[in-house]
Amino acid sequence: MIVPKALRGRDFAVVDVEGNGQTPPEIIEIAILPVSGDDVVVDQMRQWLIKPDKPITPIVTRKVHGIKNSDVADCPAWAEVSDVIESVLAERILVAHNAPLERRVVGDHLPGWAPPMVLDTIKLAKAVWPGLPGYSLEKLVVHAQLDTTAVGGHGHHRAGWDTWADWQLLVRLVEDSGLGWDELVQAAAPAEFVPPREPEGRLW
Repeated sequence: MIVPKALRGRDFAVVDVEGNGQTPPEIIEIAILPVSGDDVVVDQMRQWLIKPDKPITPIVTRKVHGIKNSDVADCPAWAEVSDVIESVLAERILVAHNAPLERRVVGDHLPGWAPPMVLDTIKLAKAVWPGLPGYSLEKLVVHAQLDTTAVGGHGHHRAGWDTWADWQLLVRLVEDSGLGWDELVQAAAPAEFVPPREPEGRLW
């Protein structure tokens, strides 16, 4: 998939995490799509299943992602993979659907990590496509008629599917809006990442 002009020259990490349903949540699956250069393919995506300290609750298995405790029983613990995950994320702009939540959960697991910028595809979709009946990732995939078949075997609410779908969504939103980088930040970044607008005119 060709990277839109407005995104070129920057390094991104499109991220989705799934949790164990506990409080506080533990990450049991994470997918990261590193984006650099002009072209992106699904094979660039990195994915991990992780064994949590507390078991996955039956309700999130049944109603959300379908991941069972038996699926992660032989997987590494977070401490065994955290250094690798942090290295993949390092110095990259975070892109996620409901990015403030993803940022908080990942940040709780990686206290030393801080993205230089965050782009939220929910916020951007509401700006580019106002008035839709819903802005869940699944509904936006249907609205935009995105092709998610590249991620075989998994569906919505698995980290790999959601990450690849969110990248496609970002590309479509950028293409449909025609926004440049500065306008994209204004439309998609959480408030703390949006620089103040320069006044159009001043009296000296």
